[in-house]
Formats: sequence, structure tokens, C-alpha cells
Amino acid sequence: MSRKPSISEIGAFLGALRATAESKADPGPLLAEKADLLQRIADANPGDRDAAEVAREARAAADRHNRR
Repeated sequence: MSRKPSISEIGAFLGALRATAESKADPGPLLAEKADLLQRIADANPGDRDAAEVAREARAAADRHNRR
């Protein structure tokens, strides 16, 4: 089973998100990281259907972006 993301991992992601938004850099790598974090949260909460759905949607968005 995957371990939940730590507070420091989430904080690092949010910092990278802010930096990417401010620099108008390609969000692709962050979309993939977001999907990974959300999947780990869903895996750590197997009974949470909403978490699983959000993780699937995030992965689909990351995959769509990478196909561009």
C-alpha cells in the first residue's frame, strides 16, 4: 500500500505550483505530480470513492496534457 503524502511533500508541491504559475512555465510536470499525490491519498483511503474519482480525473488531465 502506498503511504500518504507528507505535509512537506504537499508543501513542496504547492510551492512548485506557485512558482510555475508566476513564471508561466509548462504545468505538465506538476499535473503528473498532482496526480501521483492524489493517487497516494486515494490508495491510503480505499473506501473513499470521491478520493479515487479525483485521482482518476487528475491522472486523465495529466495524460491529456502529455499527449499535446
